[in-house]
Amino acid sequence: MAQQRPTFRSTQTAVPVFVTVTDAQQRLVTDLVRDDFEIYDNDKLQPLVVFDNAPRPINVVIMLDTSGSMELNLPLVRRAAEQFLVRMFPGDKGKVGAFNDKVQIMASFTEDRDALISQVHDLDFGNGTHLWDAMIEALDGLKDVDGRRVVLIFTDGMDEGSKTGMGAVLDRAREEEAMVYAIGLESVYFNGAARVRTKPDGGLRKLAAETGGGYFQLDKSAELGSTFTRVAQELHSQYTLGFTPTVLDNKSHKLVVKLKQPGMTARARRSYVARDQATADDK
Repeated sequence: MAQQRPTFRSTQTAVPVFVTVTDAQQRLVTDLVRDDFEIYDNDKLQPLVVFDNAPRPINVVIMLDTSGSMELNLPLVRRAAEQFLVRMFPGDKGKVGAFNDKVQIMASFTEDRDALISQVHDLDFGNGTHLWDAMIEALDGLKDVDGRRVVLIFTDGMDEGSKTGMGAVLDRAREEEAMVYAIGLESVYFNGAARVRTKPDGGLRKLAAETGGGYFQLDKSAELGSTFTRVAQELHSQYTLGFTPTVLDNKSHKLVVKLKQPGMTARARRSYVARDQATADDK
């Protein structure tokens, strides 16, 4: 029987919740059925009105750190980003951007994978790491897009010099129902005076957890290609759940997804805003 297709804003029609399921060995689990899931809104079990495990198109903004510490690793990062782009499905749309002491990003979304790969190879170097400013610009680009909204961001360092902070980014991502995937790399580079070891910003892990995405921290640049590939696989292996909210109070509600089968883990966003229709129409 055909499943109801969910809306992608949280209104009284349906609240969409995208879920990644893994087993104890971190393998993706893609063969579960509706009865394997439970979803709780502010600790109250909700009937599922939507269940779908078919891949759904994504709108993704890929932001790559091209600060000075990345100079030696940038060729690997470009090739790794290609591994994600070549795995985009028909209907997927993307933008490519970069950040250092400035943020650059494509003007419009495209399904043309060759054009996106070309953009990856045109990214410029710079000093500084405006990580949170890059996240805000990525969210700006997704705000008016219908469908699934994803930010995939890569960095090897802490934020330096952004005009905004992680808290503002998290609020925006929650409000606008954007999923964040983050890849962090610990790297070593020479800053002109000494060898320096970088450490990815810890706020990325929280962003990914709160929005239902994923966080991967690497200590070897050789793992970049397989990690970007893993993100593509996850985004095309997620379950779509949906429920009809019983209270529309324009407040943030806690979301919890549970699995009945033991030994499995569900990753999904941890909150949504229960908008009434008038508020949703104003967005």
